[in-house]
Amino acid sequence: MSEIEELVSEWLPLPEIAERLGCKITKVHGLLDERALVALRIGERGIRSVPALFIDGDHVVDSLKGTIAVLADAGFSDEELITWLFTPDDSLGGRPIDALRQGRKTEIRRRAQILAW
Repeated sequence: MSEIEELVSEWLPLPEIAERLGCKITKVHGLLDERALVALRIGERGIRSVPALFIDGDHVVDSLKGTIAVLADAGFSDEELITWLFTPDDSLGGRPIDALRQGRKTEIRRRAQILAW
C-alpha cells in the first residue's frame, strides 16, 4: 500500500462517485476535466479513484474546486494536493479536508496560497 493510500482511508472508484452524485459517469469525467474533483490510480489494479471525503452526501464538497485550483496554481500535482489536504496540521487543529468540510474555506485557501510563495 502506498503512502497516500494509507493517508486517505477511503477511496471511491468513479462509477461509485457517479452513483453517490446521482449522475452519469460522463458527468464525473466532466468534474475531473474541470478540476472540481481529482482522482488517482489506486490499488493493485490502478483504478481511478477519488477520496471519499471529497463527496458530501450527494454533491462534491462546495469549496473543493477553488481549493484545488489554488493548490494547482502553487504547482502541486494531484497526488501532492491530496496529500496536503489529508495531512494533519496541528496549527489547524486537524486536516485541511476536514476544515473545508466544516466550511472553513477562507482559512484553507489562505494557507494554500502561502504555499505558492
